[in-house]
Amino acid sequence: MKNDSVKKVVATGIGAALFFVLARFVAIPSGIPNTNIALQYGVQSVFAVLYGPVVGCLSGFIGHVLTDITWGEVWWSWAFGTAVYGLIVGVFSKRINIQSGNFGKTEIITFVIANAIANVIAWPVVAAVGDMIIYKEPANLVIAQLAVAAAADFVCAVVIGGLLLFGYSKTIAKTGSLDRE
Repeated sequence: MKNDSVKKVVATGIGAALFFVLARFVAIPSGIPNTNIALQYGVQSVFAVLYGPVVGCLSGFIGHVLTDITWGEVWWSWAFGTAVYGLIVGVFSKRINIQSGNFGKTEIITFVIANAIANVIAWPVVAAVGDMIIYKEPANLVIAQLAVAAAADFVCAVVIGGLLLFGYSKTIAKTGSLDRE
């Protein structure tokens, strides 16, 4: 158990660092103010699937806060949205048993559903409502931001995260795949 805890702490740190680097230095402008096409959610979703909801939540939250600090101001509503996103995808990790070496049709469908649910809750519910309540942002700007963020984050997470998980699954020997000589 202790070894598992150490792995999760290390995974959280690595996940947060990767999230930060991608968010800060590989941000693709969307044309909507303060909203980028975010490749980091693909990586966050991988850490959530591999290590569970706590790592998914914390790696995204820490990475998001560090990114915002370097831009000058932390947008807590979006940082908490990122945490919720990782938490939700991580909850689905129990249904995506990647450690068995499988990432086939069922696992891919589950991964897509997890990301769809996470994006619907994280951005419209947590981030957008938070922006309107905490920062008194106008609803039309918030709706534009969340529409772009939810769509782009979903596509990036499913494509990038899906490819990374598929590749990872191919590195794991399936149970019973080794013959005794």
